[in-house]
Amino acid sequence: MLNVYLSGEIHTNWRSEIIQLCEKEKLEINFSSPNTNHESSDNCGVEILGTEESNFWKDNKGAKINSIKTKKSIKESDVVIVKFGEKYKQWNAAFDAGYASALNKSIIVIHNNEHQHALKEVDASAAAVAKDQHQVVRILKYVIDGKL
Repeated sequence: MLNVYLSGEIHTNWRSEIIQLCEKEKLEINFSSPNTNHESSDNCGVEILGTEESNFWKDNKGAKINSIKTKKSIKESDVVIVKFGEKYKQWNAAFDAGYASALNKSIIVIHNNEHQHALKEVDASAAAVAKDQHQVVRILKYVIDGKL
């Protein structure tokens, strides 16, 4: 079974789309992802460890707790898929791609043409750069089944 970590933007349903398309193709894949609930992801540090007066320390606590799951999931993955959305800058996704690259994980990046220049270093470390979820599923199918 292939272990795939889905990193990146949390404002669209791209993760569920990939999972559903893979299920339709009957691909045996174990998916993992970060906490995609924006509010709980942002507030986990202060909810668990106590309030902070400064947003810096609030964010720092949350990021450190979230990093436990992220690091574990990336380490256990065979492939890391990183989606960069259009609405926000996903600095965390770029960091995940760098971490995955440092661990010599196979990376598939998804982004539109507008982000090509800004993401050129991320793209250079990727095994593939896809335009959409359908291309990603075709890559996964090829990797698992060896069929186009």
